[in-house]
Amino acid sequence: MAVVSRLWRGGAAVCSPAMMWLSLAMDARFSTSLGPPKTRDPGGRGVHWVFLGCPGVGKGTYASRLSQLLGVPHISTGDLVREELASSGPLAQQLAGIVNHGQLVSNEIIMSLLTKRLEHGETKVESGFILDGFPRTIRQAEILEGVTEIDLVINLKLREDALLAKCLGRRICSHCGGNYNVASVNIKGENGRLDFIMAPLLPPADCASKLITRVDDTEEVVKERLRIYNEMSKPVEEFYRARGKLLEFDLPGGIPESWPKLLQALNLVDHDDKQSASA
Repeated sequence: MAVVSRLWRGGAAVCSPAMMWLSLAMDARFSTSLGPPKTRDPGGRGVHWVFLGCPGVGKGTYASRLSQLLGVPHISTGDLVREELASSGPLAQQLAGIVNHGQLVSNEIIMSLLTKRLEHGETKVESGFILDGFPRTIRQAEILEGVTEIDLVINLKLREDALLAKCLGRRICSHCGGNYNVASVNIKGENGRLDFIMAPLLPPADCASKLITRVDDTEEVVKERLRIYNEMSKPVEEFYRARGKLLEFDLPGGIPESWPKLLQALNLVDHDDKQSASA
C-alpha cells in the first residue's frame, strides 16, 4: 500500500541514479553509451523497464517476451483497460464510450486501474516489472518517477504504413484470448523491390474459427488514435531522453527479424541463449 499512496501523492523523485544502460546496436538509438544494461540490481530486484510506442506497434508482444525471459511481471495498461471493459465494474460503461470513439483514456482512469494492479502485485511480493503503455504524459512520468526508479525506457518505432496495416489485421481469439494478426505486410521501395516485410501471426487451427476484431480497430479510429498519440508522446520521449534512459528501436520487420536485434540492443543475447539451453 505504501507504493500506492505515493503514486497518488506524486512529488519529487527520491531514487538514486539509473543503474541500467545500453550499448549501441543496429536499429537502436540510445541517448548515452555508458555500458550494457543489467537484469538485476545489487539488491536483487528485477528490472524496472517501460515500453513506449504507438498503439499497435507491438509493445505487448515484446514486453511479454522480455517478461518471460527476465522473470518479471508484464503490466499492460491496455490489458487493464480491456479487462475492465469485459467486467461489470463501475468504469466499464464509461470506458466503452471512450474506446469506441478512438479517444485516449484519461489519467484518472489509468491511475485507478494501475493502482489496483500495483496493490495486487504488492500482495504477491512481485520483484521488478515491465510497464507497457504507461506513462503516456509528463504528469504520469513524474508521478511514476516519484514512486520508483525507472531503469530503461524502450521506444518502439514502426513506419506508419506498416503500422496501419498491422493494426487493421489484429485479431483476438474469443475462446482463449490469444492475440494474432492476419495482415501480411509487404511494402515496396522506390526501386520496386520489397522494402519492408512483416509476416502474419496466424492462430492455431483450434482458434482460427473463433477470431474476432477489436471494436476500436477500424481505419478511422486507428488513424485518430495515432494522431493523438503522436501529439502526446514527444514530451514523454524528451522527459526520458534528458535523463539518459531512452532507447529508440526501429522495428526492421516482424518478430523473426526484430526480436534478435532487440535482444542485441539490450545486450541480452547470452541471456536468451542460456534460457533456451535450459528449456
